[in-house]
This record gives sequence, C-alpha cells and structure tokens, in this order.
Amino acid sequence: MSLNIKIENFEGPFDLLLHLIKKNKMNIYDIKIYEITEQYLQYVNNMRDMDLDVTSEFIVIAASLIEIKSKMLLPKTQLNEDDNEDEKDPRKELVDKLLQYKKFRAASEFLKKREIGLEKMFGKKPEIIEQVNMGTSPEQFLKGITMLDLYRVYSHLMDSYVNKLNNGNVMGREISLDKFKLQDKMLYIREIIQTKPQIRFSVVLKKCSFKIEKVVTFIALLELIKLKVVSVMQYENFDEIYVERVIENEK
Repeated sequence: MSLNIKIENFEGPFDLLLHLIKKNKMNIYDIKIYEITEQYLQYVNNMRDMDLDVTSEFIVIAASLIEIKSKMLLPKTQLNEDDNEDEKDPRKELVDKLLQYKKFRAASEFLKKREIGLEKMFGKKPEIIEQVNMGTSPEQFLKGITMLDLYRVYSHLMDSYVNKLNNGNVMGREISLDKFKLQDKMLYIREIIQTKPQIRFSVVLKKCSFKIEKVVTFIALLELIKLKVVSVMQYENFDEIYVERVIENEK
C-alpha cells in the first residue's frame, strides 16, 4: 500500500507525531506504534530527500520509536506482582511527553492570539507621579474623619474591585466607539428618576460595564443638569452624588 506524503512545516518531532496521530484518528493513550513508526520514518526520509533541515531531535525520536516497536514485538514475559503496571507498556513515556507538548503548544497558541489582540490596543504612556505637598500633617488631614467614613471608602473600593472582576477581562472584548450614545444615556437617567424622586448616581454607574460607558453616562448627567431636568446634591467632597428630578420641568 503506497503512502502519499505531504511535507509540512513541523516545529519539532512531537509536532509531527501529533499530526500523524490526528491524521490516523488514533487515541493518544493507545497509539498504534507500528503504523506511527513507519509513517514517521517515511516523513523523516522525505524531509532528507527534499534537503529540509532534519535536526537531531527528529532522529532521537525516530530511534525511540524503533526501540518501542522492538520492545512490543518481543514476547511478553510473566511479570512479578511487585512490577509496576506502567512498565508493561513501553509507550507510556512517549505518551506523557506528547501530552506535555500539547499543553505547551496550547499555551503558545493562546499567547500568540493575545499578542495579535494587543496590536489593536493603545495603552497610556507612563507618567511621573510627583509627590503632592498636602500642606498639612496627616494628623490634621485625618482630623474629624470617623471610622464610619473610612468604612464607606473601603466599602466603595471593594465594590468597585468586585465589579471589575465580574465584568471580566477587558482585553478579551471589543468595544464599539458608537455603542454608547449620549442621547440613550440621557433617556435612561430620565426614565429612572420618573420612578424615584431621588437616586444615588453610584447606582446608575453600577449598571455600566466599561469605563467609556461611565464617562458617557456622566456627560449625560451634566447635560440633564444644563437642561434643568435634574439637579444634583453632594453633602461633602468626594461623597455620594444624589440626583433629583426637577418638578418644574415635568410635562
């Protein structure tokens, strides 16, 4: 039976072996070593005939295949009870190496896809962060701040962190620039304040999955303030922003 060989660019001997296993629809845990050895050797010989670079790795694996084949041709002897079950099958070491190679190849393909994805991204250039002179000592700056204030700040940071994790990895997403429209966000805020006379703006932002969406939502709030549709209140600096409906503009 003739065997038609199509020479491909294999990265190494294990890449060639996996190709043959897949081509022959074999179970990697039950390799038909006779067929694989013959086909592997024919591939290597054809690579030599075509003056392709056959590294020592290909030759080493070829020798290993021949050794495994010869062991499997030998008559089976009675094993002692103390013998390890793994020693019965001379293919085990080869299978373990193939499985390990598959893991590394999968990781390599994953990183290659991520690298291609990064080519479409533009990061912010690093900047030097200068130490800011607060003008007051830490004791004076923290004067008047209670444990409840610190808890609120901590709770807000933890909520933001959890939301970031739940939203997944942004690097794996594509965001359309026209996906979030200003008019849509203005309408969204107006619909909310129709049911509640006062809302916390942080509740509105929690519905946003992306930074750009939060920016558009904030601009929408500013536009509604400008149109005197809503008013906002903030009792202290960096405190919660409350949004209220302006009754006079209701139709």
